[in-house]
Amino acid sequence: MLWYPYAQMKTLDAPIKIARAKGVHLYTEDGHDLIDSVSSWWSVIHGYAHPEINAAITEQLEKFAHVMMGGLTHDAVQKLSDKLADWLPADLDYCFFSDSGSVAVEVALKMALQFNTNRGSKRDTILALEHAYHGDTFKAMEVGDDEDYHFAFGKTNEKKRGVIHIPTETDALEKAFSEYGERLTCFIVEPLLQGAGGMRMYDISFLERARQLCDEYDVLLIFDEVATGFGRTGNRFVADLVLPDIIVLGKALTGGYIGHAATVTNRRVWEGFYSDDPTHALMHGPTFMGNALACSAALKSIELFEKGDYLSKIANIENITRREMAGFTDPRIKEIRIMGGCVCIEVYDSSTLDGFKKFAYERGVFSRCFLKYMYAMVPYVISEGELVHVLDTMKAWFAR
Repeated sequence: MLWYPYAQMKTLDAPIKIARAKGVHLYTEDGHDLIDSVSSWWSVIHGYAHPEINAAITEQLEKFAHVMMGGLTHDAVQKLSDKLADWLPADLDYCFFSDSGSVAVEVALKMALQFNTNRGSKRDTILALEHAYHGDTFKAMEVGDDEDYHFAFGKTNEKKRGVIHIPTETDALEKAFSEYGERLTCFIVEPLLQGAGGMRMYDISFLERARQLCDEYDVLLIFDEVATGFGRTGNRFVADLVLPDIIVLGKALTGGYIGHAATVTNRRVWEGFYSDDPTHALMHGPTFMGNALACSAALKSIELFEKGDYLSKIANIENITRREMAGFTDPRIKEIRIMGGCVCIEVYDSSTLDGFKKFAYERGVFSRCFLKYMYAMVPYVISEGELVHVLDTMKAWFAR
């Protein structure tokens, strides 16, 4: 029996069976053509079956698919590490690879905690945001603030070990550093756009002040850009605007082809581990880190992003979305939020969205609401007509 994610298996509706996919379209086994409005959990930025990514993976596959990183290396992983070091801002040059975003977040947190241990510090507290989502592994759940997902694991606020959550308000930020700054190891955020915690958007000034306070109190700033990276906020990376000490990448890193993620640090963090003392080594090593097929896909995905002028594509997606959603309202809607390649309609009552998945399916759109949020995060290669159809489908639900 296949066990599906985030689902009560006893009451689960039959999943839609996909036979093939091309561009922004999913083709079902029974002949339906669906525009994927959520990019397979926000990862498939170039669309499906992209010939250049297919070719890159095939070329690597003819050599080998995978070798372990313990004592071995290969061209694809070295080239990807070099490319990220060259591509990311400032001295975010030191890459540790993982097989998923959640694990890469765990690595970032372990780096921050051990960085302080290695230098003899007794700091033991992490600062995070309310409504945060950083993944489903255990420390990622602790820094998250999403009890709708993780209540069963005892990750309620009173049981989280050494984690403080604050709203995205400058006053709360300054108060937290004033009270806990000398105890903090790191401050982890989803910059500008909080994803699975409710597609919440906030101002860059909050991050600018966070950077200042982290410098003042000697605290590492971690950007979880698993969802926001590669253009989703309208910026290449939010790290281009405010520089973190550690950045976490995933999802679109490989164009959504293969699970792969990276935790990239600056020189200061790297040097905190670079030692003759073996106990200062980072003791972490996923079996499939640096997978050769994933690295080959990632290298081609980055190349496509660069040569395809994707930031212009994303700006166009945002402009079309704002145009099509302008003036749209309904008493059941609390707020409509738009940023870069993301649009979210938040309703007052989650039952308002019951049945929307089937409604969208019947109109040729695959959508997946959660909690009180109807949203779209489309592939960047979507046409204007396809995007307008997605937005019209969302609006039509409220016009019934």
